[in-house]
Amino acid sequence: MKAIKAKVYGKVQGVWFRKYTKDKAEELGIRGFVRNEPDGTVYVEAEGDPQALAVFTAWLHEGSPLARVDSVETEPSEVKNYQTFTINK
Repeated sequence: MKAIKAKVYGKVQGVWFRKYTKDKAEELGIRGFVRNEPDGTVYVEAEGDPQALAVFTAWLHEGSPLARVDSVETEPSEVKNYQTFTINK
């Protein structure tokens, strides 16, 4: 099990980014959460199988169909044993 924190920059709010992120996470068996930040970015905490997490992280650079991802900052994180993947407000 591996875990990351990610901050996604660009046009990532109001474009269904969180919903698509949740769908991709569930497809890959990733657990954690996604939320909009006041500065217009999207913040993600994700954990799971290292290979699935690599696929998920690569997907964050694409995002939802209406999104425009300018950059993604990721860093390793501690495993918190999330049970599901949720959209946090």
